[in-house]
Amino acid sequence: MIIAPGKALARTTIATLVAVLALLAAAPSALAHNTLVGSDPKENATVDVAPDKVTLTFDQEVQSGEVNQVVVNGPDGGQWARGPVEVNGTEVSRSLGELGSAGEYTIGFRVLSADGHAVTREIPFTLTTAGTATPPQTSPAQQDAQGDTADSQEPGAVIPTWVWVVSTVLLLGAGLWLALRQGREQ
Repeated sequence: MIIAPGKALARTTIATLVAVLALLAAAPSALAHNTLVGSDPKENATVDVAPDKVTLTFDQEVQSGEVNQVVVNGPDGGQWARGPVEVNGTEVSRSLGELGSAGEYTIGFRVLSADGHAVTREIPFTLTTAGTATPPQTSPAQQDAQGDTADSQEPGAVIPTWVWVVSTVLLLGAGLWLALRQGREQ
């Protein structure tokens, strides 16, 4: 059966449009990654008493394992988190030692959500009453071996979803262009 060039072009165009619409309809679910919904201490909070631990709450479960990192940096540059990162479903926590000088502290984290995507962010809070501790004086490698701070290695790169969406649209566009070009030649 021979299809007229006009009908072939129309079918190709319709098929391409359906594929693009299907891709765009699926994109919101692919972009629905794990999101931080709360923290203790809260973002930009002012606290008089240093917390015993920091807790991060997400809208989806977090993968367990050594891939998750939580650090707490003080105004003097010291790292104050102690012990391992603990994951309990949607909550991630890490113990703190006695904090040092008053000022702004920053909770930095990188966790791996259940869908395999990394979530990274920083949450500042201010301590108004100085603690009695001094920051650890050991090197990052020694701290890692002791379990006092998060891994010092740079986390691996994760390709954002928008890169995959753009690449797919470009490939579909190239396929449409080739189909239209072949349709004209026949």
